[in-house]
Amino acid sequence: MKTKFLYLFAILTFQLITSCSKDDDNEIIPEPSIENIEIGSGNNGQGIIGRDFHFDMDVVAGELIETIQLKIEQKNDETYSREWSFEISWEEYNGLKNTNVHKHFDIPEEAPEGHYDLVIKVKDQNGTSLEEKREVELVDPANLPVDPELYLWSTANSNGDSYFVNETLENPENIVYAKNDTLTSNIQIQNVKNDGIMYLLLIKKDFNHLPESVDAINFSKAIVFDVYEHKAEQEVYTFWNTPYNSEIGDYERWPELIIGAENDNNAPESNRIEDDKAWENGEYYFGVVYTNTTNDVSIHHYLELEIVGF
Repeated sequence: MKTKFLYLFAILTFQLITSCSKDDDNEIIPEPSIENIEIGSGNNGQGIIGRDFHFDMDVVAGELIETIQLKIEQKNDETYSREWSFEISWEEYNGLKNTNVHKHFDIPEEAPEGHYDLVIKVKDQNGTSLEEKREVELVDPANLPVDPELYLWSTANSNGDSYFVNETLENPENIVYAKNDTLTSNIQIQNVKNDGIMYLLLIKKDFNHLPESVDAINFSKAIVFDVYEHKAEQEVYTFWNTPYNSEIGDYERWPELIIGAENDNNAPESNRIEDDKAWENGEYYFGVVYTNTTNDVSIHHYLELEIVGF
């Protein structure tokens, strides 16, 4: 009887171990996932050869991120002037569970024009990986329908202190505005036509919000200093937010904003400057964001300033 009991116990134990082993074999290991992918300026799906390229996405690891890799590869069904590929990896995300990947890098000048596969690969520390393909078009800047470029930008306060960003995009330093100062600023953007719109924005540095296209502006975080647009321009020209009218011998518009104002200069309706974006002492970004809406091309530039007196 004892022998029979031991025999049955051994069988049950073996079955239990086998069952657990099978459960372990069938365990699903979580894989990484990606979303909110942005490719190119304003998410227009383009890379300009020899220039800065924008890439952004959100990553959630299955366990923890190991590496993130991006490849630009030629398609099998496309014809190119020469063979070329590109690869870049980022290891600074190693060990993170989830993160936003916001990267800028130059498209090499030797890249031929054409449509490419953009291969995104996320490797997880648990041994799994995710690979997805998107499409990107690489364009020679000489073939762009418009090629907007920030040319000159100046800003001044009530004391007559002026600061300039020149054509090399070197930012001035030690810019300070005090409560009740009047902020003025004029800007020129070259090589535009058709339809486009420009915003000049004040944004608290703590928000870490630096929109690169008009569609990306979060107006709950941004104080609009100026908004101005052009429409149906048939020839390439330089776009000013303070156009001069020689017939009247004066500027057609000259935007101003008092530091401490209750409302900003958004149009057609101004926004209250309150809640999280209410005026306070501290560091701000002052930025320009321009989008050519006809051709889906954007540029942006930011400088830093300090606001005091609150």
